[in-house]
Amino acid sequence: MPAVPVPRQPSVFAKDLAMSLTRRQACTALGAGLLHPALQAAESGWPSKSIKVVMPYTPGGGADENARAVADELQRILKVPVVVENRPGAVGAIAASHVIAQPADGYTLLVAPTSVLVVNLVTVKDLSYDPFRDLTPVHGLNISAPFIVAPANTAFAGLKQALQQAKAAGRPLNIGNYTEGYKLLATWVTSLEGAPATHITYKGPANMMIDLVGGRLDLGLCDATSAVELIKAGKVKALVQTGATRDAQAPDVPTMKELGYAELESYVWSSLSAKAGTPAPIVDALSRATAQALKSPTVQRQMQGKPGTTLDYGPADMLQFQRRELARYQKMAALTQKS
Repeated sequence: MPAVPVPRQPSVFAKDLAMSLTRRQACTALGAGLLHPALQAAESGWPSKSIKVVMPYTPGGGADENARAVADELQRILKVPVVVENRPGAVGAIAASHVIAQPADGYTLLVAPTSVLVVNLVTVKDLSYDPFRDLTPVHGLNISAPFIVAPANTAFAGLKQALQQAKAAGRPLNIGNYTEGYKLLATWVTSLEGAPATHITYKGPANMMIDLVGGRLDLGLCDATSAVELIKAGKVKALVQTGATRDAQAPDVPTMKELGYAELESYVWSSLSAKAGTPAPIVDALSRATAQALKSPTVQRQMQGKPGTTLDYGPADMLQFQRRELARYQKMAALTQKS
């Protein structure tokens, strides 16, 4: 007697998703031959094995810790292991290329920062991948605004004075940075008043901050987390931050708009991406799970007391955001070529 096939039982994830639809919605969808994308993913058997999240950073930093908190929540929500793998190097290209080389099945994801998705396109010659062609957005993760800081004993009352005095005296400002994105941003900043500048690129924030605190730099561009810690310790003076609104962790630091530079707005951010061609139902299910993870108490505790906020953008909004950010960095690159 032939064996009777045993129907596959729906996963807990599928059951949870199904509960989110009303009886009428489910009947309508079934009658039309359609299912909610997340239910389609569950019905296809996804996820049925562990998911790997590839990080372009070394272990232990703030970005790594934030991503691991999200990964832990994804594991709880999706009911499969979610493993974080660090593949640093080549300004994120190593991690991106690894993800792109895997099947487009939703089991290998990339934590993609600004550099991987936008900055590399305008700063790296012969880039080995195209983020808009080879990757697809899943969901935003977090976003914050860079800070422009000076030594604690600086003679400058603010950024505008620093720029105007440098222009009047014809003395270049020594400005430190540690990413190509920050170097582009520094060029944009100095162009606002036509101030001369010498841009000094460091391998990381620690070395730059040593020179800044020691007075060997006039200004430095850095991430919000590094800036806020040193501001609170009294080791540097924050002149401005580049977001549209003041950061809750540094409420006394003005925005560029408040200084009269309304056109300058810049951020650093990260998101979750999958290989292009990943089925839309899987991308949608991943996006919904990530949105749920970002709202979880665990991730909220991880973010508490830190600058910035979560970037709650789904696939379509994230793609539009990336395009706007690319246009912003292309503008910065054009200014660099003129200077």
